[in-house]
Amino acid sequence: MAPIIEMRNVTKLFGGKMGGKNTTVALDDMTFSVDSDFPHIVTIAGESGSGKTTLMMLILGFYEPTYGQILYNGKDIWKKMTREETMDFRRNVQAVFQDPFAVYNPFYKVDNLLSIPIKNFNLAKGKEEAYELMVTALKRVGLRPEETLGRYPHQMSGGQRQRIAVARALILQPKLLIADEPVSMVDASLRATLLQHIRDMNQELRIPILYITHDLTTAYHVSDYIIVMYKGAVMEAGDVERIIRDPKHPYTQLLVNSIPWPDPDHLWGEAAEGTARSSGVYQVGCRFADRCPHAFEPCTKSRPPLFKTSDSQVAACFLYQNNEILEKKDLGSILKR
Repeated sequence: MAPIIEMRNVTKLFGGKMGGKNTTVALDDMTFSVDSDFPHIVTIAGESGSGKTTLMMLILGFYEPTYGQILYNGKDIWKKMTREETMDFRRNVQAVFQDPFAVYNPFYKVDNLLSIPIKNFNLAKGKEEAYELMVTALKRVGLRPEETLGRYPHQMSGGQRQRIAVARALILQPKLLIADEPVSMVDASLRATLLQHIRDMNQELRIPILYITHDLTTAYHVSDYIIVMYKGAVMEAGDVERIIRDPKHPYTQLLVNSIPWPDPDHLWGEAAEGTARSSGVYQVGCRFADRCPHAFEPCTKSRPPLFKTSDSQVAACFLYQNNEILEKKDLGSILKR
Protein backbone atom coordinates (compact mmCIF):
# COMPACT_ATOMS: atom_id res chain seq x y z
CA MET A 1 0.00 0.00 0.00
CA ALA A 2 1.33 3.46 -0.95
CA PRO A 3 1.99 5.96 1.85
CA ILE A 4 -0.79 8.46 2.36
CA ILE A 5 1.76 11.27 1.87
CA GLU A 6 5.21 10.95 0.35
CA MET A 7 7.83 13.60 -0.40
CA ARG A 8 10.44 12.53 -2.95
CA ASN A 9 13.58 14.69 -3.11
CA VAL A 10 11.53 17.84 -2.59
CA THR A 11 13.30 21.19 -2.80
CA LYS A 12 11.56 24.56 -2.44
CA LEU A 13 13.36 27.73 -3.50
CA PHE A 14 12.28 31.34 -3.13
CA GLY A 15 13.80 34.25 -5.02
CA GLY A 16 15.69 32.54 -7.83
CA LYS A 17 17.58 29.44 -8.94
CA MET A 18 19.68 27.06 -6.82
CA GLY A 19 22.97 28.76 -5.94
CA GLY A 20 21.71 32.21 -6.87
CA LYS A 21 22.79 35.21 -4.82
CA ASN A 22 19.27 36.11 -3.71
CA THR A 23 17.91 32.58 -3.53
CA THR A 24 16.56 31.16 -0.28
CA VAL A 25 16.50 27.39 0.05
CA ALA A 26 13.47 26.87 2.25
CA LEU A 27 13.53 23.08 1.93
CA ASP A 28 16.44 21.12 0.48
CA ASP A 29 16.07 17.64 -1.05
CA MET A 30 13.57 16.33 1.51
CA THR A 31 12.45 12.71 1.30
CA PHE A 32 9.86 11.64 3.84
CA SER A 33 6.62 9.65 3.99
CA VAL A 34 3.72 8.94 6.34
CA ASP A 35 1.73 5.69 6.17
CA SER A 36 -2.00 5.68 6.92
CA ASP A 37 -1.44 2.73 9.29
CA PHE A 38 1.14 4.71 11.31
CA PRO A 39 -0.92 6.01 14.28
CA HIS A 40 1.86 8.03 15.88
CA ILE A 41 2.77 11.68 16.39
CA VAL A 42 5.90 12.89 14.61
CA THR A 43 7.27 16.30 15.60
CA ILE A 44 8.95 18.51 13.00
CA ALA A 45 11.13 20.80 15.13
CA GLY A 46 13.60 23.63 14.63
CA GLU A 47 14.18 27.35 14.94
CA SER A 48 12.25 29.93 12.93
CA GLY A 49 13.35 29.66 9.31
CA SER A 50 14.31 26.00 9.56
CA GLY A 51 11.77 24.91 6.95
CA LYS A 52 9.03 23.51 9.21
CA THR A 53 6.17 25.60 7.88
CA THR A 54 7.37 25.31 4.27
CA LEU A 55 7.24 21.53 4.65
CA MET A 56 3.66 21.79 5.91
CA MET A 57 2.57 24.11 3.09
CA LEU A 58 4.07 21.74 0.54
CA ILE A 59 2.30 18.70 2.00
CA LEU A 60 -1.02 20.58 2.00
CA GLY A 61 -0.56 21.56 -1.64
CA PHE A 62 -0.36 25.31 -0.94
CA TYR A 63 3.20 25.50 -2.34
CA GLU A 64 4.39 23.72 -5.46
CA PRO A 65 7.83 22.09 -5.19
CA THR A 66 10.64 23.68 -7.18
CA TYR A 67 12.08 20.19 -7.62
CA GLY A 68 10.82 16.77 -6.62
CA GLN A 69 7.38 15.27 -6.09
CA ILE A 70 4.69 15.18 -3.43
CA LEU A 71 2.41 12.16 -3.71
CA TYR A 72 -0.94 11.36 -2.13
CA ASN A 73 -1.73 7.64 -2.24
CA GLY A 74 0.92 7.31 -4.93
CA LYS A 75 -0.41 10.16 -7.13
CA ASP A 76 1.49 13.40 -7.75
CA ILE A 77 -0.76 16.10 -6.25
CA TRP A 78 0.37 18.62 -8.88
CA LYS A 79 0.05 16.45 -11.99
CA LYS A 80 -1.94 13.24 -11.97
CA MET A 81 -4.97 13.52 -9.69
CA THR A 82 -8.53 13.65 -10.95
CA ARG A 83 -11.11 16.01 -9.45
CA GLU A 84 -12.43 13.19 -7.25
CA GLU A 85 -8.92 12.32 -6.07
CA THR A 86 -8.24 15.99 -5.30
CA MET A 87 -11.40 16.18 -3.18
CA ASP A 88 -10.32 13.02 -1.38
CA PHE A 89 -6.91 14.59 -0.73
CA ARG A 90 -8.49 17.79 0.63
CA ARG A 91 -10.67 15.80 2.99
CA ASN A 92 -8.07 13.36 4.27
CA VAL A 93 -5.09 15.69 4.78
CA GLN A 94 -6.18 18.31 7.28
CA ALA A 95 -4.36 21.06 9.20
CA VAL A 96 -4.75 23.03 12.41
CA PHE A 97 -2.95 26.32 11.92
CA GLN A 98 -0.94 28.39 14.38
CA ASP A 99 -3.21 31.44 14.39
CA PRO A 100 -6.86 30.62 15.23
CA PHE A 101 -7.83 34.26 14.62
CA ALA A 102 -6.89 34.11 10.93
CA VAL A 103 -9.22 31.24 9.97
CA TYR A 104 -12.50 32.68 11.22
CA ASN A 105 -14.89 35.00 9.43
CA PRO A 106 -16.12 37.33 12.19
CA PHE A 107 -19.53 37.64 10.54
CA TYR A 108 -20.36 33.92 10.79
CA LYS A 109 -21.17 31.86 13.84
CA VAL A 110 -19.23 28.78 14.92
CA ASP A 111 -22.04 26.63 13.50
CA ASN A 112 -21.20 27.84 9.99
CA LEU A 113 -17.51 27.05 10.36
CA LEU A 114 -18.31 23.47 11.37
CA SER A 115 -21.14 22.90 8.91
CA ILE A 116 -19.23 23.93 5.76
CA PRO A 117 -17.02 20.78 5.57
CA ILE A 118 -20.07 18.62 6.32
CA LYS A 119 -21.89 20.17 3.38
CA ASN A 120 -18.91 20.27 0.99
CA PHE A 121 -18.06 16.61 1.50
CA ASN A 122 -21.66 15.31 1.89
CA LEU A 123 -20.99 13.87 5.33
CA ALA A 124 -24.59 14.03 6.58
CA LYS A 125 -28.00 13.19 5.12
CA GLY A 126 -29.79 15.99 6.92
CA LYS A 127 -29.56 18.79 9.46
CA GLU A 128 -30.07 16.48 12.43
CA GLU A 129 -27.18 14.21 11.42
CA ALA A 130 -24.99 17.25 10.70
CA TYR A 131 -25.77 18.63 14.16
CA GLU A 132 -24.77 15.34 15.77
CA LEU A 133 -21.45 15.38 13.93
CA MET A 134 -20.73 18.89 15.24
CA VAL A 135 -21.70 17.97 18.78
CA THR A 136 -19.52 14.86 18.78
CA ALA A 137 -16.50 16.77 17.46
CA LEU A 138 -16.86 19.58 20.00
CA LYS A 139 -17.16 17.15 22.90
CA ARG A 140 -14.06 15.29 21.70
CA VAL A 141 -11.96 18.47 22.10
CA GLY A 142 -13.43 19.32 25.49
CA LEU A 143 -15.97 21.97 24.48
CA ARG A 144 -19.61 22.10 25.54
CA PRO A 145 -21.82 22.29 22.44
CA GLU A 146 -24.53 24.23 24.27
CA GLU A 147 -21.99 26.93 25.15
CA THR A 148 -20.23 26.95 21.77
CA LEU A 149 -22.79 26.63 18.98
CA GLY A 150 -24.66 29.83 18.20
CA ARG A 151 -21.75 32.07 19.21
CA TYR A 152 -19.45 34.26 17.13
CA PRO A 153 -15.63 33.83 17.08
CA HIS A 154 -15.06 37.08 19.01
CA GLN A 155 -17.14 35.66 21.86
CA MET A 156 -14.70 32.77 22.27
CA SER A 157 -11.30 32.73 23.92
CA GLY A 158 -8.13 31.94 21.98
CA GLY A 159 -8.03 28.45 23.46
CA GLN A 160 -11.65 27.80 22.51
CA ARG A 161 -11.02 28.98 18.95
CA GLN A 162 -8.02 26.71 18.67
CA ARG A 163 -10.04 23.72 19.86
CA ILE A 164 -12.83 24.57 17.41
CA ALA A 165 -10.23 24.39 14.64
CA VAL A 166 -9.28 20.90 15.86
CA ALA A 167 -12.96 19.91 16.02
CA ARG A 168 -13.47 21.11 12.43
CA ALA A 169 -10.64 18.88 11.26
CA LEU A 170 -12.03 15.94 13.24
CA ILE A 171 -15.43 16.16 11.56
CA LEU A 172 -13.77 15.07 8.32
CA GLN A 173 -12.12 12.07 10.02
CA PRO A 174 -8.84 12.70 8.16
CA LYS A 175 -6.11 10.15 7.51
CA LEU A 176 -3.41 12.69 8.37
CA LEU A 177 -3.54 15.78 10.59
CA ILE A 178 -0.88 18.50 10.56
CA ALA A 179 -0.79 20.67 13.68
CA ASP A 180 1.26 23.85 13.18
CA GLU A 181 2.26 25.32 16.57
CA PRO A 182 -1.28 24.59 17.87
CA VAL A 183 -0.58 25.86 21.40
CA SER A 184 1.57 28.90 20.58
CA MET A 185 -1.32 31.36 21.07
CA VAL A 186 -2.81 29.59 24.08
CA ASP A 187 -1.89 30.53 27.64
CA ALA A 188 0.11 28.08 29.73
CA SER A 189 -2.90 26.84 31.71
CA LEU A 190 -4.56 25.56 28.52
CA ARG A 191 -1.54 24.15 26.71
CA ALA A 192 -1.46 20.86 28.59
CA THR A 193 -5.21 20.42 28.07
CA LEU A 194 -5.07 21.05 24.32
CA LEU A 195 -2.02 18.83 23.88
CA GLN A 196 -3.81 16.06 25.76
CA HIS A 197 -6.80 16.40 23.44
CA ILE A 198 -4.47 16.04 20.44
CA ARG A 199 -2.82 13.00 22.00
CA ASP A 200 -6.19 11.43 22.85
CA MET A 201 -7.40 12.03 19.32
CA ASN A 202 -4.32 10.33 17.95
CA GLN A 203 -4.74 7.28 20.16
CA GLU A 204 -8.53 6.93 19.97
CA LEU A 205 -8.99 7.60 16.25
CA ARG A 206 -5.57 6.21 15.17
CA ILE A 207 -4.81 9.32 13.09
CA PRO A 208 -1.15 10.02 12.23
CA ILE A 209 -0.22 13.56 13.28
CA LEU A 210 2.63 15.81 12.18
CA TYR A 211 3.23 18.23 15.06
CA ILE A 212 5.17 21.30 13.95
CA THR A 213 6.86 23.32 16.69
CA HIS A 214 10.01 25.06 17.91
CA ASP A 215 9.19 23.99 21.48
CA LEU A 216 11.04 20.80 22.38
CA THR A 217 9.29 20.64 25.75
CA THR A 218 5.85 20.10 24.22
CA ALA A 219 7.38 17.89 21.52
CA TYR A 220 8.81 15.63 24.21
CA HIS A 221 5.49 15.27 26.00
CA VAL A 222 3.18 14.81 23.03
CA SER A 223 5.11 13.00 20.28
CA ASP A 224 6.57 9.56 19.60
CA TYR A 225 9.23 10.57 17.08
CA ILE A 226 10.99 13.78 16.10
CA ILE A 227 12.69 15.26 13.04
CA VAL A 228 15.00 18.19 13.84
CA MET A 229 15.49 20.61 10.94
CA TYR A 230 17.90 23.46 10.24
CA LYS A 231 18.09 25.62 7.10
CA GLY A 232 15.69 23.37 5.25
CA ALA A 233 17.33 20.03 5.98
CA VAL A 234 17.16 17.18 8.49
CA MET A 235 19.82 17.39 11.19
CA GLU A 236 18.65 14.55 13.43
CA ALA A 237 15.69 12.17 13.57
CA GLY A 238 14.36 9.25 15.55
CA ASP A 239 12.75 8.31 18.85
CA VAL A 240 11.80 11.51 20.68
CA GLU A 241 12.83 10.39 24.16
CA ARG A 242 16.23 9.17 23.01
CA ILE A 243 16.94 12.38 21.08
CA ILE A 244 15.83 14.79 23.81
CA ARG A 245 17.72 12.88 26.51
CA ASP A 246 20.82 12.13 24.44
CA PRO A 247 21.04 14.41 21.36
CA LYS A 248 23.88 13.60 18.99
CA HIS A 249 23.89 16.50 16.53
CA PRO A 250 25.47 19.74 17.87
CA TYR A 251 22.43 21.71 16.67
CA THR A 252 20.02 19.46 18.58
CA GLN A 253 22.30 19.79 21.61
CA LEU A 254 21.97 23.56 21.32
CA LEU A 255 18.18 23.33 21.22
CA VAL A 256 18.00 20.90 24.14
CA ASN A 257 20.40 22.99 26.24
CA SER A 258 18.13 25.98 25.66
CA ILE A 259 15.24 24.26 27.45
CA PRO A 260 14.69 25.93 30.87
CA TRP A 261 15.25 22.94 33.15
CA PRO A 262 14.23 23.31 36.83
CA ASP A 263 17.87 22.96 37.91
CA PRO A 264 19.93 26.00 38.99
CA ASP A 265 23.16 24.17 38.12
CA HIS A 266 22.03 23.46 34.54
CA LEU A 267 23.48 26.06 32.16
CA TRP A 268 21.53 27.03 29.05
CA GLY A 269 22.61 27.21 25.44
CA GLU A 270 26.28 26.20 25.66
CA ALA A 271 26.25 23.64 22.85
CA ALA A 272 27.10 25.91 19.94
CA GLU A 273 28.67 29.24 19.20
CA GLY A 274 28.98 31.63 16.28
CA THR A 275 26.52 33.66 14.27
CA ALA A 276 24.15 32.03 11.83
CA ARG A 277 24.18 33.10 8.21
CA SER A 278 20.95 34.16 6.56
CA SER A 279 18.57 31.28 7.08
CA GLY A 280 18.19 29.07 4.04
CA VAL A 281 20.87 30.71 1.87
CA TYR A 282 22.64 28.05 -0.19
CA GLN A 283 26.07 27.11 1.13
CA VAL A 284 28.61 24.37 0.48
CA GLY A 285 29.18 21.89 3.28
CA CYS A 286 27.24 21.33 6.48
CA ARG A 287 24.60 23.99 7.05
CA PHE A 288 25.47 24.21 10.73
CA ALA A 289 29.26 24.42 10.29
CA ASP A 290 29.49 28.18 10.96
CA ARG A 291 27.92 27.73 14.41
CA CYS A 292 29.33 24.36 15.36
CA PRO A 293 32.16 24.10 17.94
CA HIS A 294 33.12 20.68 16.52
CA ALA A 295 33.43 21.71 12.85
CA PHE A 296 36.45 20.31 11.01
CA GLU A 297 37.63 20.05 7.39
CA PRO A 298 34.95 17.67 5.95
CA CYS A 299 32.19 19.93 7.31
CA THR A 300 33.10 22.77 4.95
CA LYS A 301 33.47 20.65 1.80
CA SER A 302 30.39 18.43 1.55
CA ARG A 303 26.98 17.80 3.03
CA PRO A 304 26.94 15.08 5.68
CA PRO A 305 24.52 12.21 5.05
CA LEU A 306 22.38 10.72 7.80
CA PHE A 307 24.59 8.51 9.96
CA LYS A 308 23.02 5.95 12.27
CA THR A 309 23.90 6.63 15.90
CA SER A 310 21.61 3.86 17.15
CA ASP A 311 18.82 1.63 15.81
CA SER A 312 16.31 4.46 16.38
CA GLN A 313 18.38 7.61 15.81
CA VAL A 314 20.27 9.27 12.93
CA ALA A 315 22.31 12.47 12.75
CA ALA A 316 23.62 14.42 9.74
CA CYS A 317 27.05 15.01 11.25
CA PHE A 318 30.58 13.98 10.26
CA LEU A 319 31.38 13.25 13.92
CA TYR A 320 29.75 9.89 13.17
CA GLN A 321 31.31 9.33 9.73
CA ASN A 322 32.47 5.84 10.69
CA ASN A 323 28.89 4.76 11.34
CA GLU A 324 26.48 3.19 8.86
CA ILE A 325 24.75 5.64 6.49
CA LEU A 326 20.96 5.72 6.25
CA GLU A 327 19.64 6.47 2.77
CA LYS A 328 17.24 9.42 2.67
CA LYS A 329 14.48 7.25 1.25
CA ASP A 330 14.70 5.08 4.38
CA LEU A 331 14.14 7.91 6.88
CA GLY A 332 10.65 6.58 7.60
CA SER A 333 12.14 3.30 8.83
CA ILE A 334 13.82 5.11 11.74
CA LEU A 335 10.41 6.49 12.75
CA LYS A 336 8.98 2.99 13.20
CA ARG A 337 11.51 1.52 15.61
